[in-house]
Amino acid sequence: MDRIAMGARLMIVSDLDHTMVDHHDAENMSLLRFNALWESNYRHDSLLVFSTGRSPALYKQLRKEKPMLTPDITIMSVGTEITYGNSMVPDDGWVEVLNQKWDRNIVTDETSKFSELTLQAETEQRPHKVSFYVDRTKAQTVMKELSECLQKRGLDIKIIYSGGMDLDILPQGAGKGQALAYLLKKFKAEGKPPGNTLVCGDSGNDAELFSIPEVYGVMVSNAQEELLQWHAENARGNPNIIHAKERCAAGIIEAIGHFNLGPNTSPRDVADFMECKLENVNPGHEVVKFYLFYERWRRGEIDNCEAYITSLKASCDPTAVFVFPSGVERTLHECIHRMRGCHGDQKGKQFRVWVDSVLSTPTGSSTWEVKFDKWELSGDEQYCCVTTVKLNAKGSSASAGYTWVNVQQKWLEGFEKKDDSTWLF
Repeated sequence: MDRIAMGARLMIVSDLDHTMVDHHDAENMSLLRFNALWESNYRHDSLLVFSTGRSPALYKQLRKEKPMLTPDITIMSVGTEITYGNSMVPDDGWVEVLNQKWDRNIVTDETSKFSELTLQAETEQRPHKVSFYVDRTKAQTVMKELSECLQKRGLDIKIIYSGGMDLDILPQGAGKGQALAYLLKKFKAEGKPPGNTLVCGDSGNDAELFSIPEVYGVMVSNAQEELLQWHAENARGNPNIIHAKERCAAGIIEAIGHFNLGPNTSPRDVADFMECKLENVNPGHEVVKFYLFYERWRRGEIDNCEAYITSLKASCDPTAVFVFPSGVERTLHECIHRMRGCHGDQKGKQFRVWVDSVLSTPTGSSTWEVKFDKWELSGDEQYCCVTTVKLNAKGSSASAGYTWVNVQQKWLEGFEKKDDSTWLF
C-alpha cells in the first residue's frame, strides 16, 4: 500500500485471459518472460494492475494454475471490484460510486423474463454484477430489450457482451474503463499520477480501457474481432494504440518497447548473464538473474562450466550463510558447490523458477535487504519460499555489482516441499 502512494514511473493495466495469460502456451513462456522483465526492471517503482472479468473465486483459481505475479491492484468482475495488494483490501470509495441507481433485485427480476439468458455459476454473481450466457445470434436483440426494461424500472445500468457468449449487467458507472478512470483520478488528487499508463486487452470488455485519455494501449495479436471492430470504429489512427504482432504477454513487452516506456528486454531473453551489462543495475535484477541461471543450470541449458561456479562464488561473501526453510544453515559456498552435482538433473522436464514481489530496502549507503517469493515448478507441483536476501554493493556504487551476504527462506503456507533435503536455493 505504501508503494501505491509513491507515484509510479509506469502503470500497466492488463486483462488476464488471452492477454497476460496465454492459455495456448503450455510452457507459459511469454508470461514468464514478462515476469522476469517486470521484477528486474519495474517492480520497485511501477504499478502492475490486473483488470479481469473474472470473479475473485475464478481469479484466485487462475493464480493457482499459472505462474502469475502478485499485482499491486486487482480490478475484478468486469470493473465492479477494486482491491489492493496481496491481501486484496477493497476500495470502499468505489463501492459507494457503484451503489448509485443500482438495485440487484430489480435486475434479477427483469432478467428472469428472458428465456434466452442462461445464468452463469453462482461464483460469477457479484454485488454489482449479474452474469449470463447468451447465444451470439440473439445477443443484440436481448441487450436492446433488456436495457429498455431496466431503464423503465429506474436503473442506470450498462450491458457488456464479450467473448461471443458472456453477457454482464453492471451499474452504469462500472466497467474496466471507469475503474481505471477512478484510480487515475484518485492518484491525481493525491498528487501522484503515474508517469505513463499502458492498457492491454484482447476482447470486447477491454474496449473501455482504450477510451481513457492519455493512456497507451496494446491490443495483443490474438485480439478478438469484437475489439478490433471497436478499434476500427472508434480509435483508428490513434498513434497511442497499437495492434501487436506478438501474442499475449509477449505483445505487452512489444508495446513497452514500441512506446519507449522503459527497458523491454526480458532477462529470459539474455543468452549469457556474464556478458549482460545493465545501465541501471538494481537488486531486483540481481535476484532475477541468479534464479534464472539456477533454472538453466538444472535444465542443462548452459554448459557445466567452471567459470560459472567461480563467478557465483565471487558474488558471495566467504562467510555468507543460507538458512533453509527447515532451519538448517549452510554457507553459500557449500550450496554453490552442491550445484555441481545437479547440473542437468531437470533436463527435458517441466521445471521452472521465477520470483514474485521483489522489493528492496536500503539498509545503509551500499547495503540492501531484498524480500521476495521464490517459486519453483517441478512437474505438476509448485513450491514457494518467502525469501530474504542481504546484498552489499561490490564497489562504491551498485553499478559494479553485488555481493550476497545472507539468504533466508521459509515455506509459504500451502506450498511446502515435504522433503527439502534436495532443496538448493
